Amino acid sequence: MRTTFNLNRKSVEAEPEPRTTLADCLRDELRHTGTHIGCEHGVCGACTVLVDGAAVRSCLMLAVQADGCDVETVEGLAENGALSVLQKAFRKHHALQCGFCTPGFLMTAHGLLLREPFAGPDRIRDVLAGSLCRCTGYIPILEAVLDAQQAYQQTRKSMP
Repeated sequence: MRTTFNLNRKSVEAEPEPRTTLADCLRDELRHTGTHIGCEHGVCGACTVLVDGAAVRSCLMLAVQADGCDVETVEGLAENGALSVLQKAFRKHHALQCGFCTPGFLMTAHGLLLREPFAGPDRIRDVLAGSLCRCTGYIPILEAVLDAQQAYQQTRKSMP
């Protein structure tokens, strides 16, 4: 089935089989391999992407369901080759080790901070609890999100 959607602010077309997940379409057809596939049951969070601004598990969504949507992957965070504020904060706070879960955490945090730039630590912790990491112990991830939060707040304040 032909499906067209915006991927990281660029229109793309794909022809996935109707049963193909968005994660598989992104990785195999569109070669956006930053979206990782872990559990394939929606519990680990490694495959999290934003669809129309909402964080979704791309292993649970069919590619054809993205037709007409705006999809953002971890590759869309950096602009003009420069890391985003959130990516820089992850690096600064050593919020990644093996890196497998990192794209999912980044997209989950990015989605939250876009919608709720003034979320408190408990809310951030609650949202991030849906992603699993075996390496970092989570504290550096929370510190990175809190560090980047001010930039998201400034962006929100500057919006009309």
